[in-house]
Amino acid sequence: MEIRPISPHYAASPQLQPADIARAAEAGYKTVVCNRPDDEGEGQPKAAAMAAAARAAGVDFRFLPIKPGSISRDAMAAFNDILATAKGPILGYCRTGNRSATLWALSKAPLLSPDAICAATRAAGFDLAAMRPRLEAAFAGDADRAAVIRHDVVVVGGGAGGLAVIGSLLKRKPGLDVALIEPREEHFYQPGWTLVGAGVFKPAATRRRLMDVVPDEVQLIRGAVAAFRPEDDEVVLEDGQRVAYTALIVAPGLKLDWGAVPGLAETLGKNGVTSNYSYRGAPYTWELVKGLKSGKAIFTQPPMPIKCAGAPQKAMYLSADHWRRSGRLKSIDIEFCNAGGVLFGVPDYVPGLMKYVEKYGIDLSFGENLVAIDGPARKATFEVTKDGRTERVVKDFDMIHVCPPQTGPDFIKASPLADAAGWIEVNPDTLQHARFPKIWGMGDGTSTPNAKTAAAVRKQAPVVAINVLNQLKGRAAVAAYDGYGSCPLTVEKGRIILAEFGYGGKLMPSFPEWMIDGKQPTRAAWLLKERLLPPMYWQGMFKGREWLAQPNVTFKPVGAP
Repeated sequence: MEIRPISPHYAASPQLQPADIARAAEAGYKTVVCNRPDDEGEGQPKAAAMAAAARAAGVDFRFLPIKPGSISRDAMAAFNDILATAKGPILGYCRTGNRSATLWALSKAPLLSPDAICAATRAAGFDLAAMRPRLEAAFAGDADRAAVIRHDVVVVGGGAGGLAVIGSLLKRKPGLDVALIEPREEHFYQPGWTLVGAGVFKPAATRRRLMDVVPDEVQLIRGAVAAFRPEDDEVVLEDGQRVAYTALIVAPGLKLDWGAVPGLAETLGKNGVTSNYSYRGAPYTWELVKGLKSGKAIFTQPPMPIKCAGAPQKAMYLSADHWRRSGRLKSIDIEFCNAGGVLFGVPDYVPGLMKYVEKYGIDLSFGENLVAIDGPARKATFEVTKDGRTERVVKDFDMIHVCPPQTGPDFIKASPLADAAGWIEVNPDTLQHARFPKIWGMGDGTSTPNAKTAAAVRKQAPVVAINVLNQLKGRAAVAAYDGYGSCPLTVEKGRIILAEFGYGGKLMPSFPEWMIDGKQPTRAAWLLKERLLPPMYWQGMFKGREWLAQPNVTFKPVGAP
């Protein structure tokens, strides 16, 4: 628990756990306010559990959920009512504490000077400098008159897509006026989590501070997008700040919907329930694999689309290989429960994978979708579809590796940028938005029918950079994305089937067959995954070094006859 006092009456904190409520009471806090909606993140306790802990500790509990980017007038009225009626001192919390601190700042804006508010929140560890124009407007008596920040190019999202396209832009035009909007303070090399789950990488090797990977010349705006206003060429942040652009690149990633499977968020990381899709989960995968001597191990895959579609079975093969090497494989029953109907979406790679399925004695179960999990009882419920009929089946497990359902981010689904399925609607070739020409999309959050992988981002970044710079010059898009994606399928420790393909499942190998035959397991592909791809990510993609990512550039507008 990290309580950060802002005033004598109010403090804010990152996510609390039920056990923290009693400690807050011991520290003298009389009321706890939860500003985080239920099921927002993995392992997050629900408000009901927090309320029960508050009752047990004799503390008043208020639930005022604030979605990132939605601090409305009604929310402020409700918060002001809490400040006026609740016993103090008050402790507010959300994921990072920022929303709780922002609520306090806005509540005091008509009364305190911006200098005083920013000084108080800064002393508590919250940087609210970006919302200063709104504070100044409120102090002057006009809360709607927030100044507009303007940049030539605005990038939303500090993940692989956002940082890669910034690198490609600055490579072609040093000194370009670029701003990055991102609320998180850390960046993760998510492709490395498969090897964390196999004991090959340490978790810390996949994590860096965001400020250490953002170029110095880029204006980093710490905040979350609340709304897109394409008719005004603006985005609005959760604190009300408006950011205007000449070109907007949206690379928000996707949402791992842990809350879509009842029981999953509460038990992830314990009771034998793990996932390599989580920074905290990947080390637990390795802990479970090492410790399992016998029993049932289940690996799940939800309906498509998901990012890195091979990741669920990568974890399965590496686990099975460890059990084989340690002489335990015959004592462990392995089942792959796949909501889809095929082992892998590109048929050319299936024969090589099937050899390992047979080698490890894996039971393939298609049409089986995880819909609930009871961690303490170690039971998983699946909806099983067969011959047009669907029924629910409960399976026992000693270990279960879960790939969560995945959707477009909530703030994208609620925006005019989204298609009917909730993804950023873009042209699959140019990556320009289908309806708003000044907006471009890339990465896992778009509607393009390619594999959602870091390799796809590596290829998309120069395409978007070229087309955006052309747009700034008043020219048409001339670079096209071919749908390339790559999935290094770790079939055993030391060998990988390197699947590389584009739109329509067309094979797109990067190396000659004598060097790496992607349809067969090779040591060379393992060395690529373990030794070369991490520096290509950190030192290549983010710095505009477009290794294995040369864009397809035409001499006429893409799509022109």
